[in-house]
Amino acid sequence: MTPESTPDNPPTLGLALDDRVLTITLNRPDKLNAFNAAMMAELIAAFERADADDEVRAVIVTGAGRAFCAGADLSQGGKTFDYAARADRPDVQQAATGGGVDLGSPAVRDGGGRVALRIFECLKPVIGAVNGPAVGIGATMLLPMDVRLASEAARFGFVFARRGITPEARSSWFLPRVVGISQALEWTLSGRVFDAAEALAGGLVGRVLPPDQLLPAARALAREIADHTAPVSVALTRQMMWRMLGAGHPMEAHRVDSRAIFTRGASADAREGVTAFLEKRPAAFPNRVSSDLPAFFPWWQPQDYA
Repeated sequence: MTPESTPDNPPTLGLALDDRVLTITLNRPDKLNAFNAAMMAELIAAFERADADDEVRAVIVTGAGRAFCAGADLSQGGKTFDYAARADRPDVQQAATGGGVDLGSPAVRDGGGRVALRIFECLKPVIGAVNGPAVGIGATMLLPMDVRLASEAARFGFVFARRGITPEARSSWFLPRVVGISQALEWTLSGRVFDAAEALAGGLVGRVLPPDQLLPAARALAREIADHTAPVSVALTRQMMWRMLGAGHPMEAHRVDSRAIFTRGASADAREGVTAFLEKRPAAFPNRVSSDLPAFFPWWQPQDYA
């Protein structure tokens, strides 16, 4: 059990490390894997584990039962999103000042956004395997994942406007970058639920597969990464690609690219990669994410996602 779980509140995730692939399964099937505070904490902890463990070369996220994640747990009824009115959110009451709430307080921060930022900052590639409905936070938590595969049974919905709230989990940054501004606005302004074929056409997912082929396809992709690539190179590549989405000029990418290719070019991994290619054998890359990231990493100002 995680520190947040008890016999009365079992873990919300299943974690399985097999052959260097960590599979994270959202595991509240009786609630369609609805997102709650415990799931937030456990997801953040799972990605912390993935980054700290050199045996983890790739991460798959999927759901137990017939859903991926049906959105936020609505058991609080009309107070679900009114944190100041909820008895289980004393931190929000403590942030109250002069009859209002300090909107800059950490207590106001969106839980889905904390998860999305932790996925964004992950050093391992992340594959979303969407086995069923992915609505609200179930859809937005997918956006910082690197590859999204969907079952034919998957459904998606950015339904926030239909619930009287707004997009969360940093999706106002991620979604337009993943699918383009017009598609992002069509889905978020209408709040409608759409099928996997539309998600594929709109660029939200890369492939749609029969249900029984979804996890095998995700694992095959994860194995391709784990078996054939240098983990430090993958970590750097992932961060370079994501962070350059917000760059103001190609020169920013040129600076980072130059530092990365210079330092990686002098590494034991580069020597091994070229030698293995010339000798027509699989490479055995020696460098590790936990100890061998180059000195210029991270090149951005670290952000607090706790």
